[in-house]
Amino acid sequence: MAPFAKTGGLADVSAALPKALVRLGHRVTVFLPRYGPIAFPPGEFLGSVHVPVDALPRSAGFYRRTLEDGVTVVFIEHPPFFNRPHLYGAGNHDYDDNRLRFAFFSRACLEYLRSRGERPDVFHAHDWQTGLVPVYLKAFYWDDPTLHRSPCVFTIHNLAYQGNFAPDTAAVLGLPGHLGGDGLEFHGQVSYMKGGIAFAEMLNTVSPNHATEIQRDDMGYGFGGLLRGRAADLWGILNGVDYDEWDPQVDRHIVKNYSVRDLTGKAACKADLLAAYGLPASPDLPLAGITSRLVYAKGFDIVVGAWWDLLQRPLRMVVLGTGEPAVQDGFRALAARAPDRFAARFAYDTGLAHKVEAGSDMFLMPSRFEPCGLTQMYSLRYGTVPIVRSTGGLVDTVEPYAPATRRGTGFRFDNADGTGLVWALDQALALWGDRTSWRRLMRNGMLRDFSWERSARGYEELYRRAMAKV
Repeated sequence: MAPFAKTGGLADVSAALPKALVRLGHRVTVFLPRYGPIAFPPGEFLGSVHVPVDALPRSAGFYRRTLEDGVTVVFIEHPPFFNRPHLYGAGNHDYDDNRLRFAFFSRACLEYLRSRGERPDVFHAHDWQTGLVPVYLKAFYWDDPTLHRSPCVFTIHNLAYQGNFAPDTAAVLGLPGHLGGDGLEFHGQVSYMKGGIAFAEMLNTVSPNHATEIQRDDMGYGFGGLLRGRAADLWGILNGVDYDEWDPQVDRHIVKNYSVRDLTGKAACKADLLAAYGLPASPDLPLAGITSRLVYAKGFDIVVGAWWDLLQRPLRMVVLGTGEPAVQDGFRALAARAPDRFAARFAYDTGLAHKVEAGSDMFLMPSRFEPCGLTQMYSLRYGTVPIVRSTGGLVDTVEPYAPATRRGTGFRFDNADGTGLVWALDQALALWGDRTSWRRLMRNGMLRDFSWERSARGYEELYRRAMAKV
């Protein structure tokens, strides 16, 4: 949950959705492990309780903080599991005890509420790390005096990360025997993601198009059949944008603010971005930006594979992110071939990410797999034209530009290869020469509304549906 702990878009969702729900009149409590990088104490100490997970005696300490926006955050303290420098693992390797870490976290959330006699109207669990929440509710708390028949919504942010563990996991956790069989079994392992999908009252993923995609065998990562069986309970609710954080009118990270009514500040932001990357300001070439995890799933091997074609185009490119060594090496080589036009920073830098959004003319997202995506929606608000592949939430958020009608907000391509990417890039470069049409395209995107209030109302209805099922 941003700003406490962040590795990807889920941190933004966990911060923005509760805030939007509070604005709609709801009481929201977010549970978060007290990870090592989170300052201690993270809030008011509320005591500790025993958390039965495995054979060892374990207890959780609870710290509560109420944020300025009215959201309550409860931090769960257990140093052997969470007081580590990273959230899920070091480097490219998960921690060996993740099955216990997140089983403990899920059950500690429930024990906190049970010990205080508090029953929420609905639980909302996210991804495999909390996939055991609906499992525990059914296995141990269904007839509990406090948490009896508590409904659960389970959100799939990324189906590729499944929380699959050894087949003895159910027994180690003390779950009823049948849960180690068909209940959680997935290709010979125990899957926490399957637990969420199979046991929650309602399911959703983070865009309407992706809700359809993941029911296909080629996009379901092994869960296509299970999700088709739950199609009536599976919704697609598009993630929103926190415009308090991502709006060029109020962005504190950029050199000059601007708006859809007055775009003059964008030129200053472009000059500032070029200077930050050590690129010359002239000639005035279009500038393509990238801020992302630089991995195969995001399609950036496609970009580095198209290096020769990119060198032939009249454009500059700046890259910000970290990821797979081969992809980073590809961008490093591209920058070495044309250091006056291509530059890369392999780091996580929030302030620079805002500068890339504001200072770029175009934004590349060639994703093979993108459940929703947030950066393309940020780009639209900043007048930075997205060039994306037609997958997941990119289809729901980026409308292809049609010169005849002057409608649309960006450019899309279908095939996950260099030919498709360069084709879409050429469409953008051709329109760039018509400055009037380009400004119209920028304004089309800046006027789109992807606010969290809109998404939160969708979750309100999803919660009502879940509550009606118990």
